[in-house]
Amino acid sequence: VQLQASGGGVVQTGASLRISCTASGRTARTTAMGWFRQAPGKEREFVAALTWSGLYSTYRDSVDGRFVISRDSAKNGVSLEMSNLKPEDTANYYCASSSTYLPNVAYYMDDRMYDAWGQGTQVTVSS
Repeated sequence: VQLQASGGGVVQTGASLRISCTASGRTARTTAMGWFRQAPGKEREFVAALTWSGLYSTYRDSVDGRFVISRDSAKNGVSLEMSNLKPEDTANYYCASSSTYLPNVAYYMDDRMYDAWGQGTQVTVSS
């Protein structure tokens, strides 16, 4: 599976931004997709995940209520709609896909559950 993230940019505090992830290759075994982010000098952290059925999602606490992950059929991937952006959301955002079935969507918060990663798209929120 090959993943391509896009849509990043520079926005002001409080703005909205949508980033997308296009998947290609052997996607038939995909069980879930997720978004992670990494800010300079910090470890990569989980942001959101969605089961491939589109029925179950989970978010890190700091973005819950502001970010929405959804299936993007046109891109055979997922999108992340981000609203009320804050400077602390500034990071390189990576999408990832998993071919591992897990009984609870919360398990997809662990980056070890993913076996394909995109190259990242930069999101910068200015204050």
